[in-house]
Amino acid sequence: MNIQTIINEFNFKAIKSSGPGGQHVNKTSSKVLASFHIQNSKGLNDDEKKLLCKKLCKKISTEGYINFSSSNSRSQHQNKIIAIDRLIDLIRLSLAKKKI
Repeated sequence: MNIQTIINEFNFKAIKSSGPGGQHVNKTSSKVLASFHIQNSKGLNDDEKKLLCKKLCKKISTEGYINFSSSNSRSQHQNKIIAIDRLIDLIRLSLAKKKI
């Protein structure tokens, strides 16, 4: 697994977030939607792709993407960092081998 290659393969989309924030929330797109296509990834080998598809089958869309959105912060940049961290953590945990 090459983490830097995987991060470069993420697609990001900024959308308007709901929740508190007054008029600011109505004018800015601070919520970040991050998506990652497992089968098209060059940062994963074939065995890792199969394992991820098996373990994350319920989280993969019909198009083959894993999607994660973050609206924790009012900052689009901070939400992007949170989305990257959580997607990488999800991939790492799914690829971790259980100890016997």
